Amino acid sequence: MDLNEEELIKKHKQERKDLQSKIQSLKKSVAKGDKKKKKEVAEEIARLEQELEARQSSEMEVFGSQKSNDVEEPVNEEEDVSEEPMNTRVSRATRRRNKKAQEERERDKRIQEQAEKNKEGPRMTELNAMKEVLKQFGLQLHNIPADGNCLYCAVNHQLEVTGRESFTVPRLRKLTAEFMRQNKDEFLPFMYNESDEAVSEEYFESYCKEVATTKLWGGQLELRALSNILKCPIKVVQANGPLTIQGENFTGPELILAYHRHLYRLGEHYNSTVAAIDGQDE
Repeated sequence: MDLNEEELIKKHKQERKDLQSKIQSLKKSVAKGDKKKKKEVAEEIARLEQELEARQSSEMEVFGSQKSNDVEEPVNEEEDVSEEPMNTRVSRATRRRNKKAQEERERDKRIQEQAEKNKEGPRMTELNAMKEVLKQFGLQLHNIPADGNCLYCAVNHQLEVTGRESFTVPRLRKLTAEFMRQNKDEFLPFMYNESDEAVSEEYFESYCKEVATTKLWGGQLELRALSNILKCPIKVVQANGPLTIQGENFTGPELILAYHRHLYRLGEHYNSTVAAIDGQDE
């Protein structure tokens, strides 16, 4: 480890600070009343905290071990220092290198084992099924970052792909919230709280505000609003399930999105699509 003790402590402090910022961002991404998302976020936060604690503890142990090994052994003044065998220090350094190499081999082995398990997991199963569905339409996935804005980024990418005017994400969010407010009677009846009860107008207004100003995840209601705002049909493809289309009454090329349930730990995600190229995957 190239850091000294003070630098390592400073590094760990910054990592904990960064994690707290990430945790706050994760918490803000949960929509009010979304119990499932709230539970998934809580589990993800716990995992991140455990991983950081384990890694930092390991680094401190390694640092302590290195620090001990670096302490020079006392020299017997009666002996000729020039005659001290050099193989003692060489063997110690060699042991450290061997230990590090062994740890890296074990880490690579765990990563490989996990990768093999993932091939049979829900994420890869869904992803492979999604590719087969898209192949029927001559399409392939175009990855969109999972940052809470995936729906709006995917829609914006489709606007560019189909040669339409594109917007910034904040602009799309603002337009979506405004349309929902102006057409409250068409959206309010389809919103429910944690107890599966119809929400109040106050809750609806608060929800629209979050749509416009935060990274609140978007779903069917927002897709419906966007289709009306952009005056174009929006098709959503799933790995397992029927196609859904918003705005079938509009003309022009469809905006085609891919909806994933298991791609990321935090749940649902939207990707965009592009025309498939032979021999090339996304």
